[in-house]
Amino acid sequence: MAVVKGPTVYDVAERAGVSIATVSFAFSQPHRVKDSTRNAVLDAARALGYVPSASARGLARGRTGALGLFSFDFLNFLPDAEGMKKDRAAAVVAPNDDCRLFPVWVDEVQRGVELESFSRGYALMIGGGNRASSERAVTDIAGRVDGLIIFPRTIPDEVTRRISARIPVLELSEPSHGDGLHHVTVDNASGMRQLMEHLIDVHQFRKFVFVSIPNVETEARYEAFNAVLRDHGLEVPPVVESRPGASGVTAELVTKLLGSGALPDCFVCANDEEALVVMETLKAAGVSVPDQVAVTGFDGVVAGRLVSPTLTTVRQPMELMGRTAVEILVDAISQPLAPLVERQLPVHLVVRESCGCAKT
Repeated sequence: MAVVKGPTVYDVAERAGVSIATVSFAFSQPHRVKDSTRNAVLDAARALGYVPSASARGLARGRTGALGLFSFDFLNFLPDAEGMKKDRAAAVVAPNDDCRLFPVWVDEVQRGVELESFSRGYALMIGGGNRASSERAVTDIAGRVDGLIIFPRTIPDEVTRRISARIPVLELSEPSHGDGLHHVTVDNASGMRQLMEHLIDVHQFRKFVFVSIPNVETEARYEAFNAVLRDHGLEVPPVVESRPGASGVTAELVTKLLGSGALPDCFVCANDEEALVVMETLKAAGVSVPDQVAVTGFDGVVAGRLVSPTLTTVRQPMELMGRTAVEILVDAISQPLAPLVERQLPVHLVVRESCGCAKT
């Protein structure tokens, strides 16, 4: 069977009256080409039916022109996750009736990665999984990209070390611990201090319960929570541990507290998803938020603006985290001998109704 040869970069260059380098720049680095020249190249490409080959460009430059993002989805933690993934028909017609699970923190960060990759002329490969099943998926992505962004606790450390020996790798949310990776984090401690000072000084709350998924990020929040309570001479409670995406666990914990009659002045939750479950459980039990007990979160996901009462929280700059990660990776790709980068971004307190503040 004869193989039909498509138009080449040489054909486009000849038709547009430019060099092949100019054709390449018109597609890969358009900011380096005058508008009139770029338009001539694009017109020639359209007329010839030419599509640039990323593989060819990669061979020529020794790079792929792509970044990788290894992510996760809270929906995968649900008991019926496997059935949901297999039931494509249900996925088409079923409404997203649980805004606690999508879009959440990871989705907004991913959007920032997508936008910044696009603005810098990089393609983006996205994959995901859990630590038990991630090695094959992430190594497949890593072999096709120039740099990789990973969410925390998604990849075994040994796998991450192997990948970072070949391409730059950036981990989101967790601080550096001599792991050979770039890092983007947020100021968790400052955010929790802002929140606790508001609850203690403005609302005069004295008794708290801290609900948390245990990890490095939430430990920083709990340490700041502890520090503020100690500074005010207040009792420091132990962490009430929840699990990611497992709303039943959090609901059971709150129900147990209700049964004991030991309600706090405020449930301080280490993330918004758990705060929303706490609010739902209290409402179902006939306990009014914030009239009888206050509830706060951390992250600033969309769902917190949609519930009633609206959720007081600490907002992370999630899109900026994704954009910053791409910025750091692109610099690391072009300067492979430069030092590792760790960047901490600020957060800010978002006061709404669930702490007892008036609706604005």
